[in-house]
Amino acid sequence: MKTIIFLGSSVTYGAASGGVSFADVICKKGGYNMIKEAVSGTTLVDEGPDSYIARLKQIDADQVDLFICQLSTNDATQKKPLGHISTALDAQSYDTQTVAGAIEYIISYAGEKWHCPVLFYTNPRYGAKEYADMVTLLKEIAAVHAIGIIDLWDDESFNETGRQNYARFMADPIHPTLDGYTEWFAPYFEETIDRII
Repeated sequence: MKTIIFLGSSVTYGAASGGVSFADVICKKGGYNMIKEAVSGTTLVDEGPDSYIARLKQIDADQVDLFICQLSTNDATQKKPLGHISTALDAQSYDTQTVAGAIEYIISYAGEKWHCPVLFYTNPRYGAKEYADMVTLLKEIAAVHAIGIIDLWDDESFNETGRQNYARFMADPIHPTLDGYTEWFAPYFEETIDRII
């Protein structure tokens, strides 16, 4: 059985759908072993015991086939500093008090520990310039570190489907409903996951 790690906050957790998210739907359907490390309200920027990085270090897994991380909307909401992409490829050199450094640290840690493909995913489009800036930054980092992105933010067809089904698919501008995860998020993710593992 192949194992997928999902690291994130409320969207990965399923805050508006009783703790069931696209991760649960995908792993049940595909027969994957799921490690879902998701806590609502948490940030990529490493500022406490619930940060992405702190929780990443607590994941106890030997064989991992795919690592998927959420580009957290909380960093945008809390206006965390974007920072700059590092020229080094050493995890200890990354400024994890910034979004850029935290993303690079997570990529480096997951790659070194599990030697598996690393994907980040973005939220669908909503009205936040700070998050748009984070998406741009993520794409620049992805090019440097050769990781994949499941880019819900910039896929116009995906976003149009969400707009047409907003009452069913979204509980608010950020959080999907169970229908949103099952009918909208999961099939989109599966296309990428099926190509990788």
